Amino acid sequence: MSETSETTGASYAAAGVDIEAGDRAVELMKEWVRKTQRPEVLGGLGGFAGLFDASALKRYERPLLASATDGVGTKVDIARQLGVYDTIGHDLVAMVMDDIVVCGAEPLFMTDYICVGKVHPERVAAIVKGIAEGCVLAGCALVGGETAEHPGLLGPDDFDVAGAGTGVVEADRLLGPDRIRTGDTVIAMASSGLHSNGYSLVRHVLLNQAGLSLDAEVADLGRPLGEELLVPTKIYSLDCLALTRTTEVHAFSHVTGGGLAANLARVIPDGLHAIVDRSTWTPAPVFDLVGRTGDVERLELEKTLNMGVGMIAIVPEESTDVALATLADRGVDAWVAGEITDRGEHTTGAALVGDYAS
Repeated sequence: MSETSETTGASYAAAGVDIEAGDRAVELMKEWVRKTQRPEVLGGLGGFAGLFDASALKRYERPLLASATDGVGTKVDIARQLGVYDTIGHDLVAMVMDDIVVCGAEPLFMTDYICVGKVHPERVAAIVKGIAEGCVLAGCALVGGETAEHPGLLGPDDFDVAGAGTGVVEADRLLGPDRIRTGDTVIAMASSGLHSNGYSLVRHVLLNQAGLSLDAEVADLGRPLGEELLVPTKIYSLDCLALTRTTEVHAFSHVTGGGLAANLARVIPDGLHAIVDRSTWTPAPVFDLVGRTGDVERLELEKTLNMGVGMIAIVPEESTDVALATLADRGVDAWVAGEITDRGEHTTGAALVGDYAS
């Protein structure tokens, strides 16, 4: 074969993987990643590993590292159908970093994993833009990530996202069940909507069963259905940390898959019980839309969706007013939703009582 002959054998590009497109995506995302940098971050995007200067932890007496990993679930399919890629990253950061802050940990850094059927550089960059914006809202750095192209396994427009994060908390300031006492106040923080859980049910009910289109104008929502379904998950990390600085906090609970009662029960110690009064708030119209359209029983809705509460803070009774004032100053809609009692006849760690306010 002569040196000028064309290569006819198999190649990575012919198999569906475009390395040059991946490189282009990295260049487009660098601007957004830089916006998340903290002083402890060393180097830039493109290395094999993200570097974080751990000497910053010397100010802690006994630093505990907290880590979490999560994804966004089938909400990504709504983003795909609408061609909107710059909000789903907010959801990813919220799902990871709001788990980390539950123990009182300060978010430090995060990495992401984006899997696509075909690299469209602008789309990947838009996803990373959303992740970077979310990291700014959570106070953490985006130190690296991975974009993987999986032709044959995913369609050209299909994608999924996942991420992992790390935070730090002083050992003697670790929050959780050991701190909770009878008489503590349960403070609810409003969700921004469905957040990032239960979308398999939501999509089944609204899109498959009812046949609604994502551009349908739904009177109760006041905006197109797709726009409602893509509202980003609220990121509570800095709000929760502000609470720990201004008053005593015993525990947080991030309301995700499983609903309010199940997630709250995860931080309630044996012998105590959390009572949450539904009449203290009115769930947003989207929750009623899902329930009514799919004839979904209330218990099933509450096991699947957050029903309007995205984060719970448990504080001593005497800290209630300061906690509510702190959250109000930060623009967080919050209210007293219940209290901690002796378990008595109860068999689970948390229960919802009463009816939602109309």
